[in-house]
Amino acid sequence: MFAQEKPDSEARRDFFGLALLGLTGGGLAAIPLGPAQAAEKKSAAKLEGIFPKDAPAVAAGYSPGIVVDGERVIFVSGQGPADLKADMETQMRQTFDRIGAVLKAAGASFKNVAMIRAYFVNLKRDLPVYRKVRLDYLAKPYPASTAVGVTELDVPGMDIEIEAVAIV
Repeated sequence: MFAQEKPDSEARRDFFGLALLGLTGGGLAAIPLGPAQAAEKKSAAKLEGIFPKDAPAVAAGYSPGIVVDGERVIFVSGQGPADLKADMETQMRQTFDRIGAVLKAAGASFKNVAMIRAYFVNLKRDLPVYRKVRLDYLAKPYPASTAVGVTELDVPGMDIEIEAVAIV
């Protein structure tokens, strides 16, 4: 038994931190723990798009693959729009704005995004709008990207959810 019990959230953070540390062979030991500390550190990440002839990009705004060299990994949980009644372009912009807020709090920006995954309740209708909007947010080399059609999302009435992975 531990000499001093930790709250569940702190124990979970310690567990995941140690798990990530183990997966990287100790390479994450210098990760600042708080967003304020993370914001102080400048990004040293280098992203390089991969464009093999046998796996071309289907549309603008993403790379078939991306090689990243950096020190910290930021996982942005699925985000959705603030106004579920707005038109889809507005909903997508609101969703990207929320992702941007999470990235900023961690000391990153859209230029650090290496992978983005979008989930659509109406893929056929919304994918063309998404492809247009993402060009206003994402930077070259564009991140690797996946778009998935789903039957429903966690929040009732939500038609789009986007998650991201950034490296700084």
